Amino acid sequence: MRATGPAGSAGLCSRAVPADNRIPPHRADGPVRAGIPEHGRIPRYYAVKAELLVLVDELGVGAALPSERELAERFAVSRVTLRQAVAELVLEGRLQRRQGSGTFVAPPKLVQPLSLVSYTEGMRRQGVHPGRTVITLERLPADDGLAAELAIEPGATVIHIERVLLADTERVGLESTYLPESRFPTLLEVFDPATSLYACLVDRLGVTFAEAEERVETVLATPREALLIGTNPALPMLLLHRVSLDAKGGPIERVRSLYRGDRFSFTARLRADS
Repeated sequence: MRATGPAGSAGLCSRAVPADNRIPPHRADGPVRAGIPEHGRIPRYYAVKAELLVLVDELGVGAALPSERELAERFAVSRVTLRQAVAELVLEGRLQRRQGSGTFVAPPKLVQPLSLVSYTEGMRRQGVHPGRTVITLERLPADDGLAAELAIEPGATVIHIERVLLADTERVGLESTYLPESRFPTLLEVFDPATSLYACLVDRLGVTFAEAEERVETVLATPREALLIGTNPALPMLLLHRVSLDAKGGPIERVRSLYRGDRFSFTARLRADS
């Protein structure tokens, strides 16, 4: 038995979605009943958003969206309402705006596993060429927090590697990695910053990654981060904090990875405790 919602709310309308009064079929990877409450009254922009999603599926990846004027007339709404619907689809990664060109249907999001798999391997599994642009390569003293995470003394030298992550030629993230110099004194001599750090640690320095503790949260990019990644500062980002450990439980690295929320999703395989 379904519970019913309130009789009404300011700013809501009773227009059905889509226009033929049918609720879109339920999809296991989407919101229940397409996000429409049981009483059927929804904001007008959301009705337009649902209709735009149907159009997006019809057009296909890379296709240009019709003009704002054409869409407003098609859905019989104001341009302000239409813009709100389009803006949400841009934030969700279903549409992409290209300066001076228009709005286009976005490709599917990249999927990165939450596991001991490098960014390089995760992209290659999807047929995407991984790349990196080096921003910072430096030695610096560890503060108290970083020192605790890497099991070193405060003030001890760490190697900091900051790189923009590329998927093919598209900028999709920003990664900062910190490693104790005392453990990896030759790292900067043998490591090519344009390649996989994970592969260098394993293949060149004999490191064995055994486990990692990772935390995921949503944030907004700082002005500097948005500039480096080439994204709108208002776009939600996925932030990952990771401390990787070796077989003896010793810290290997501390990583802060920032990914575009409109281009990335993450997967993890869960198992019941024995």
